[in-house]
Amino acid sequence: MKLSRLYSNKPELFEPVDFVSGLNVIMAEIRLPENRNKDTHNLGKTTLGLMLDFGFLAGRDAKFFLFKHLDLFKDFVFFLEIELMDASYVTVRRSVEEASKVSFKKHEASHQDFTALPASEWDHLDMPFERARDMLDGLLDWRALKPWSYRKGLGYLLRSQDDFRDVFHLRKFGAAHSDWKPFLAHILGFNAQLVALHYEKEVELAKKQATAQTIKNELGGSIEDISKIEGILLLKQQEAEKKQKLLDAFDFRAQDKGRTKQLVDEIDERIAALNAERYSLNQNKKKILASLEEDQILFNPDEAQRLFEDAGVLFKGQIKKDFQQLIAFNRAITDERRGYLQDERTEVEAELKRVNAELNALGKRRSDTLSFLSGTDVFNKYKQVSGEMVTLRADITSLERQRGFLHRLQELRTDIRALTEERGHLQTQIEADVEKQNFDKISLFSAIRLFFNEIVEDVIDRKALLSVSPNQLGHLEFKAEILDESGNATSADMGHTYRKLLCIAFDMAVLRAHLDDKFPRFVYHDGVFESLDDRKKEILLTVIRRYADLGIQPVITLIDSDLPARSDTDDSVFDDSEIVLTLHDENEQGRLFKMRAW
Repeated sequence: MKLSRLYSNKPELFEPVDFVSGLNVIMAEIRLPENRNKDTHNLGKTTLGLMLDFGFLAGRDAKFFLFKHLDLFKDFVFFLEIELMDASYVTVRRSVEEASKVSFKKHEASHQDFTALPASEWDHLDMPFERARDMLDGLLDWRALKPWSYRKGLGYLLRSQDDFRDVFHLRKFGAAHSDWKPFLAHILGFNAQLVALHYEKEVELAKKQATAQTIKNELGGSIEDISKIEGILLLKQQEAEKKQKLLDAFDFRAQDKGRTKQLVDEIDERIAALNAERYSLNQNKKKILASLEEDQILFNPDEAQRLFEDAGVLFKGQIKKDFQQLIAFNRAITDERRGYLQDERTEVEAELKRVNAELNALGKRRSDTLSFLSGTDVFNKYKQVSGEMVTLRADITSLERQRGFLHRLQELRTDIRALTEERGHLQTQIEADVEKQNFDKISLFSAIRLFFNEIVEDVIDRKALLSVSPNQLGHLEFKAEILDESGNATSADMGHTYRKLLCIAFDMAVLRAHLDDKFPRFVYHDGVFESLDDRKKEILLTVIRRYADLGIQPVITLIDSDLPARSDTDDSVFDDSEIVLTLHDENEQGRLFKMRAW
């Protein structure tokens, strides 16, 4: 499976890119002197890789430049023509505005232009996105990747500058090792099913352990032995049964007893109310009597006259007359007020008489009603036993809840032990499989590591080691290292230049090892020659051409300043047939998208 053509419905803004079967070069020429020292030039050599990914149905991402600048690109429709394993072709049509709808057209000839193809002539028109991915997966038929989708392997086939940071863990992959390590193990020839199952068991085990810890927290940290809980619960249940039987055996003539009790409660409430009313009436009567006593006029003018005469003070004539008039006036007012008080006193005494009479009647009725209950202590016993039953039932409910938690905890502990054991067995199987693939000189992994070393050694004259080993937890650790003359790992692979070389060597080694399988045949490497010296660039180019002759389709991008220097200026590094796209910085026509920068 190789790339054939990438084009759009706006060729004046995005020219078609026709790929060739062998080496494909995307050349970016820096023609303006002021741009030669810049790190980035925004010509589109990296963007081309993104457009290929878009054609391979990458998910919609708001940060992706097509959608981020929708006002510029919403009218674009892109077409990716792919050569299939049977030498036929399929064209994938995907627009920017309706990126979730995808159309397919199978055909026999290459380098077609379906921009004006009627809707009726598409084999599958505007398929929903997920169904379209499934369709493309089936058409590509990369069986060697199964059970993974074709999308999983694209990260190693479309390497941007950001993807050279790590040979194995690409930015497209999730952070969790379970997201990419089983797939990587698979394409390297290891038993990926064991690796994936090992991660699944770990996840399941972690969930069980978290649930067990939650239950421990629910129990408040004090976890009693299940046998002790069952014993206490049994005793409580037996005690509750005895008390229930005792309650059931009491002959209260239940209905009559209930009515009697209700009647007693009603009488008691009425008596309490009448007592309160009687108290209030007595208080009012007391206040009335006190008021009547205060209204008596005790001042006598004649006695006051004799008292003044004895003292030698005159008290006669007008003074005596004024006091007599004042007393007469006050007596008139007091007589009227006393009349009201007398009336109120009469009413209060009448009410008291009524209340006392009703209280006497209620007291007798209450006494008669309680005669049955007061004759024995059964009712008090019933209330006491009922109260004890309530407490017992609460204790039983709490114990049953605690027993349920403990049973669940025991089940979880059993599951945890089983999962731990299963994980251990899987770890043993993984270790055995890794040992087998490492030991077997004709295994897929052995072939990949030999090809990997061959590429690196050809380019930098240093051996490189590709190794896979399980750590203490049973997880596979993947390493790509450059060795020194003594065969020891060095830190040379930590530099960006050599790390990029290791990435390129790994991708190409994997493709070569899978040449006999239904596996992709192309690889896209952005900025392939950056930072290498001229001699290493020439050797790497020779290696890439050799792999192209084997049937692999390398697509490389570079800036003209990264070309290896030639002593003979008439000799061109690349054949014209190899350069499929030339970009430059003179004007907008030199960019991949012939428009202003966004």
